[in-house]
Amino acid sequence: MNAPADLSMKNEDVLRVELEVFRSEHRDLDTAIHAMVERGTSDQLMLQRLKKRKLWLKDTIARIEDRLTPDIIA
Repeated sequence: MNAPADLSMKNEDVLRVELEVFRSEHRDLDTAIHAMVERGTSDQLMLQRLKKRKLWLKDTIARIEDRLTPDIIA
C-alpha cells in the first residue's frame, strides 16, 4: 500500500485529481470484490487484501474531502 502523502503540502488542484483517482480505484475494487464473492472465489487472502485496500482508499478519500471542505464556524 502507498503511504499517504502529507495532505497539507499539496495544493487543491492536486488534491482534486488525487480524489478522483482514489474514487475510481475504490469503485473498481468494489466491482472486483463483488465479482469475487459472486463467483465464490476461494482466494480469501486476495479478497482480504482487496477489502483492506478499499478501506484505506475510503479513509484517504475522507481525509482529502475534509481538506478540501472549508471550515465554516456557525
